[in-house]
Amino acid sequence: MAQTLAMPVAPSLSVICDTHASTSLSRSVSFRFSTPPKVQGLSIQCVRVGGVEIPNNKRIEFSLQYIHGVGRSRARKILCDINMDNKITKDLNEEELITLRDEVSKYVIEGDLRRFNALNIRRLKEIQCYRGIRHIQGLPCRGQRTKNNCRTLKGKKVTIAGKKKK
Repeated sequence: MAQTLAMPVAPSLSVICDTHASTSLSRSVSFRFSTPPKVQGLSIQCVRVGGVEIPNNKRIEFSLQYIHGVGRSRARKILCDINMDNKITKDLNEEELITLRDEVSKYVIEGDLRRFNALNIRRLKEIQCYRGIRHIQGLPCRGQRTKNNCRTLKGKKVTIAGKKKK
């Protein structure tokens, strides 16, 4: 005797528990929908690679660039290494997603890369080298001019009262 219990979670999504195998201890939960469910116009289906949700409606080469540490050349290299076509992300099947995740996991990305860079900058600050001092002062450390530019590092311009132009 098959008993099914349907609990509405969203307007277009329901969880169906099939408990017809009451003699065994295992129960199966299955999600049945042909298209990805939408809640108020937003698609629930998303692809997660390297701990980051990458966009569904872009090609793989460009959606991989949302991962910190993967740029244009590395994204192309990843696609060449696994011999995958550059198709739209939502068109990937499970096998292709698994191989893509495995290939991306070979590189230092996201949190590990951020931690590695932060440790290098901290080391430069501790040994008080030129680059470390420039990091401490909030100035560019790669030889750029500072008279006119580098507003990103120096911050917003502050006018000094009493200073007159010649």
